[in-house]
Amino acid sequence: MLRKCFYILFIVLVHSNFGWAQELAATVTIQSSKVDNQVDSKTFIQLQSQLRDFINQRKWSSESFGNEEKIECSFYITIESVLSPGVYDAKLSVVSNRPVFNANYSTPILNMQDPNFTFKYQLSQPIEFNENKVQGTDALEANLTATIAYYINVILGLDYDSFSLKGGAPYFSKALNIVYNAPEASGINGWKSFDGQRNRFILIDNLTKSGMDKMHEAIYTYYREGLDQMTEKFELGRGAVLNSLMTMQEVQEENTNTMVVPILMQGKYTEIVGIFDNANKSMKRQLLNTLSVIDLTNLNKYKEKLE
Repeated sequence: MLRKCFYILFIVLVHSNFGWAQELAATVTIQSSKVDNQVDSKTFIQLQSQLRDFINQRKWSSESFGNEEKIECSFYITIESVLSPGVYDAKLSVVSNRPVFNANYSTPILNMQDPNFTFKYQLSQPIEFNENKVQGTDALEANLTATIAYYINVILGLDYDSFSLKGGAPYFSKALNIVYNAPEASGINGWKSFDGQRNRFILIDNLTKSGMDKMHEAIYTYYREGLDQMTEKFELGRGAVLNSLMTMQEVQEENTNTMVVPILMQGKYTEIVGIFDNANKSMKRQLLNTLSVIDLTNLNKYKEKLE
């Protein structure tokens, strides 16, 4: 509800007409060049269109979203191989963004690469999903929509978390329900705790298990108390962003196998450098110390810009 109130206030200041609609403004792209000589070209054109409609036209929450409220996101599917007729091994990339209050800028909130996306799809196959029967009647067909629905709920959960403390809980619970009832068949991976070090189970476990309240506080602080304040109260907002990153450091140090912190730090390099470029030396030292824990991969790049 706080998310709704915030957005309504923002839109009323700028727009006078509302067009109530579904929650997402998603693009879907399927890259199939590796298998184009094995599959009818119409197959992935149709699948791309069906998935776009499935994501954008279905109601995923109980609230109505105005056109200006829709969450911008993208689903990029790379078809790696044909396992059998109509069954594909693929990689999935999911990205979502969030507008910053009083700024002509959208900030990345989720940037996830999922290498374990196996599904079945044939021409004229309906795209269906029932959260009360996630497994469907054909596990490989169901894995297509179960995986997409899972990430939609993660997107919604993170977006709501960024507007109100723990506001995303209902959507994280829906994603967890999908994990618990996920399709099972040979070749389907990513739903179990033992399916690699990064998978759907671990991500949603990080976002729902007890003892992870600090993570939700960090999300809310980074976006609502941090970025949303920076146009009018830059120093206050920058301090909140640093506090949020330090909270993520605590989460990472207390939960060494967590994957949610690295996922949320994906794509944040340019944004963080821009925020702290002219900070004082003490703040930069604290920031770099924190980044050495939560974004070690990019630490040398941060040092080049901020030391």
